[in-house]
Amino acid sequence: MLLEAVRVLDLADGDADAVTRLLADLGADVLKVEPPGGSPARGSAPLLAEVSVPFALHNANKRSVVLDPAVDRDRRRFEELVSTADIVVDGGRPGRAADFGTTCAQLADRFAHLVTMSVTDFGVDGPRSHWRATDSVLYALSGALSRSGPTTGTPVLPPEGIASATAAVQACWAVLVAYYNRLRCGVGDYIDFARFDAVASALDPIFGAHGQVAAAQRVSSRWRGRPRNQDAYPIYACRDGYVRLCVMSPRQWRALWSWLGEPAEYADPKFGVIGERFAVWPQISVLVRELFAGHDMADLVDAGQSRGVPIAAVGDPAKVLTEEHFAAAGAVATVEVAQGLPAVIPTGYYVVDEQRVGFRTPAPGPGSADTGWLADALPASGADGTAGVLPFEGLRIIDLGVIVAGGEASRLFGDLGAEIIKVESPDYPDGLRQARPGSAMSESFAWTHRNNLGFGLDLRSPEGKEIFARLVGTADATFANFKPGTLGALGFPYDVLRDLNPRIVLAESSAFGETGPWSDRMGYGPLVRAGTGVTRLWTAPGETEDPDRHPFYDATTVFPDHVVGRIVAIGALAALIAGRRTATGRHVHVSQAEAAVNQLDTSYVARAAGSAIRPDTAVDLVCPCAGDDEWCVISIRTDHDMRAVATAFGDRELAADPRFGTGPARGAQRTELAAALGRHTGERTPTEVSELLQANGVAAAPMNRPPDVADDPQLAYRARYAAMVHPLIEHPLPAETGPAPFRNIPAAPQRPAPLPGQHTRQICRDVLGLDAEQIDRLIADSVLFAAD
Repeated sequence: MLLEAVRVLDLADGDADAVTRLLADLGADVLKVEPPGGSPARGSAPLLAEVSVPFALHNANKRSVVLDPAVDRDRRRFEELVSTADIVVDGGRPGRAADFGTTCAQLADRFAHLVTMSVTDFGVDGPRSHWRATDSVLYALSGALSRSGPTTGTPVLPPEGIASATAAVQACWAVLVAYYNRLRCGVGDYIDFARFDAVASALDPIFGAHGQVAAAQRVSSRWRGRPRNQDAYPIYACRDGYVRLCVMSPRQWRALWSWLGEPAEYADPKFGVIGERFAVWPQISVLVRELFAGHDMADLVDAGQSRGVPIAAVGDPAKVLTEEHFAAAGAVATVEVAQGLPAVIPTGYYVVDEQRVGFRTPAPGPGSADTGWLADALPASGADGTAGVLPFEGLRIIDLGVIVAGGEASRLFGDLGAEIIKVESPDYPDGLRQARPGSAMSESFAWTHRNNLGFGLDLRSPEGKEIFARLVGTADATFANFKPGTLGALGFPYDVLRDLNPRIVLAESSAFGETGPWSDRMGYGPLVRAGTGVTRLWTAPGETEDPDRHPFYDATTVFPDHVVGRIVAIGALAALIAGRRTATGRHVHVSQAEAAVNQLDTSYVARAAGSAIRPDTAVDLVCPCAGDDEWCVISIRTDHDMRAVATAFGDRELAADPRFGTGPARGAQRTELAAALGRHTGERTPTEVSELLQANGVAAAPMNRPPDVADDPQLAYRARYAAMVHPLIEHPLPAETGPAPFRNIPAAPQRPAPLPGQHTRQICRDVLGLDAEQIDRLIADSVLFAAD
């Protein structure tokens, strides 16, 4: 296991449980500290035969110890465990550490080797540190809600669970970075981790890559309107459901044109350009609807994929876990979530060296573990005690990744000091390079590939392969997100890379994974969302305003690309940590489809269990506010929340209304409840509603638009963004300063993203040792290319 020497003390409950589950999946020894009677999260809905589904899923592969802070022996045992741990993760305010009279910050002060993290909704201080968050609140504040839904009317909340799961991945990345830094310098860290920071940066970031289509269209502005293109990745009804198209390249368009019967009015090659095609897509859609209407989803997917048209069925989330593809890939398994209680669950994010890495043992009972650590800690090899240096300085990563998921994985390493060599072909440039007419570089590329070096190489030529092989010999890792088999077809499967460099880590992602019936399908994020059922969850309650339109609203998101980049980065870093112990490389693979399913694990397991589930009765409402198209979110989790809302609004009738007195009643009458609350929210601004309800202990938030995120007072207080300047872009871009606030790791540098081949000569000279004459010849022979 990659992290088998890592000792993690888990003080978390609820939302932070998923952070340490990720570490446990990768082999860390995670010991969960619970109070007498067990963690309160053991009662969290939804419940399967009185077993909490989220607790069961997010505490698998862990062990448990019950410690009573009122008992001296247990307090001493807590001290022993903390002093011998590598990582401590706590959650909530004030957190479990407070039961023992301390905090994560104080523990980091006392034990210099220790990495500690407190996971809270908004951070430990700042103007909104006392606010409460739910997934819906995080969607509203991060800008995700403002880009979801129709162009007018009520915005549509993304599916419950994605925000919390994304925050957990970002937290895992941050804490593993600090641990790696500890191995480098011998000094631990304290991380004040805020879930809001993470969702703003890692789910659907306003200030980050917006996908290949948006890269050519988006321009920074103070735009406060709603999304103007809800069908960039169109969905069409067919005989037994819906299918989605994701036609990007000229070749894919020609395949669709041929499938449509080669209509003469669209024969012009100019329609291979996305912008030209979008201008006439309403007319093309008429032909697509006619073609698809009489066919089943499965037949259309088979026909489209065989022709080279990217297409996927819009799957049913209740049936996703039983799809043949996931079973064949080992991505799901029927296991006991508790003794005698079987359920079909996702098994985790990773395949390492062709072996599934993830679920091994069910969540433990309270205090079921021998409290000794299972492995010796990994020493800080060569630790120099120098903190304040970027942790990945000295690492070299060859980046073959493209568009969002590939670019994000390497950016995360580059922001923390690694040398990233972005390899590009002149014939197949990164899709994010597609820019608006008149622009030399897209904002998406500038964000995603800052701190990269640009290396122009024809990897299909024999000499290009030789150059790449030499480059691999100098590197620590190679990143790629091609369709499975592409690296092998180029002559560089992992066994060849390993022969060239036994320590090399290959970290890859693909749409549907390396194995299973869907593995050879063309895939983009929109097709992944469709095939995994995410699209079907991304719907509005009630009917759409347009009877001719499908009911789905996920076209403006790039989920799961950003979070997949982070999942890949975690796997790659775990492999690099393992390499310090074994001096060998690893091959890590992440399927975007499996990532999406694991992000929504609680929802999918509950839906698959059907009537056996006792559901969560919380309601999340989007309510109108004073102003033009202004909205807020209100989350009512308990009867106490309902009474607090009524009290805050001074509405005695609302408090006494039997329609809203219980969780099941509120769920059944959610439309009526939204209307009742709307009478109060409509008289106030979104901020006024949110501040009023938060002061009364109810999670609520204004719907932020992109300019609001830039001005958010909590993000500003925590310095989450800094102005990034690129010489080819006329205005500064707000850019993430790092994965989380660290004590001993500086903020990310901001070297500008390169032009294609901008550093080719430098890399040939400094890394490969070629002289000027050799470089000139290789450029003249089109083996290499360099920017003017």
